[in-house]
Amino acid sequence: MKVGQGFDAHALVAGRRLVIGGVEIPHAKGLEGHSDADVLIHAVCDALLGAAGEGDIGTLFPDDEERWRDADSVDLLRTAVGTVAGRIANIDATLVCEEPRIGPYRAEMERILAEATSARVSVKATTNEGMGWIGRGEGIACLAVAQVESE
Repeated sequence: MKVGQGFDAHALVAGRRLVIGGVEIPHAKGLEGHSDADVLIHAVCDALLGAAGEGDIGTLFPDDEERWRDADSVDLLRTAVGTVAGRIANIDATLVCEEPRIGPYRAEMERILAEATSARVSVKATTNEGMGWIGRGEGIACLAVAQVESE
């Protein structure tokens, strides 16, 4: 068994659509980033790349390359999955945000990630209890762990 962990955080800004776990969520702000800034998928990519010993998402998809501008993170995830030798057994991710409420979208996020990885996926969400930049609603963070069975 190999395990990888991932973390990502993005600021919420006006004028961007909000995409989390491949799901577009109606919201006044979206996540700032070079691609679609999908904080959940980026954390999952880092966890998978960590388990594969392949660096991180910035190594595979540099933010100074125009071809990744506004990229669909589900496509990035599929590419990251291709670097993993072995079966992805489990992915567990926790979103940290004050808003939006993740509950109504969680099942769809899990379905999209499970389809892209052929793994069991669990997505959870919590708040930061009003503390810090997340608590003030300035951004969203995500932590993820991936378990890979070696070939």
